[in-house]
Amino acid sequence: MSLLRKSLFTIFLILFIDQVIKIWIKTNLFLYQDIYVLGDWFIIKFIENNGMAFGIDLPGNYGKLMLTIFRIIAAIGIIYYLRILIKQKVHQGLIIAISMILAGAVGNIIDSAFYGMIFSESSPYAKAVMFPSGGGYSSFLHGKVVDLFYFPVLRGSWPDWIPFKGGQSFEFFRPVFNIADSSITIGVFMIMIFQKKYFGMEESKEEDQVAETESV
Repeated sequence: MSLLRKSLFTIFLILFIDQVIKIWIKTNLFLYQDIYVLGDWFIIKFIENNGMAFGIDLPGNYGKLMLTIFRIIAAIGIIYYLRILIKQKVHQGLIIAISMILAGAVGNIIDSAFYGMIFSESSPYAKAVMFPSGGGYSSFLHGKVVDLFYFPVLRGSWPDWIPFKGGQSFEFFRPVFNIADSSITIGVFMIMIFQKKYFGMEESKEEDQVAETESV
């Protein structure tokens, strides 16, 4: 399989899984509804936010619009960079990592751009309907991102002697996220962990090309 096909397969597989899960959650759960998968450690928790990763909210319509536009521009930049990498035939691990980052970005862009148009409003008392007769809950680029994975593995209180935090409760891991968020995070960590392997290959290619030129 060529690098281009591997990249496209990675992108479409992640997008498919991300959107299928989000649509199911959106149309089958009430907002803030919990499904306990592994006790209190792994919970499916349906929340929505204005587009930032891991359940972080960005208030205001203009802030939301600017974030969505920024994401679209960033995704276009990633596509351009990915095309260059594929043409240069870099390490396939780097191609997969960049493809995962792109897929994650596009996954959340789909929510932000279209969910407001194709879904009715989710609430603690009503489940959303896809393609409602009265139209969606918002306009183009003003949809909310669906988040669902919640892993509050550790819960407790900070010791009283810790400044500012003493006596307050803490929780790890607090943010709620989705497949798209995970894809971006994994892609970034792949690049950080294997950067010598990924980019060292490029350096060796350049050295070989220089050596061939000098020999000629």
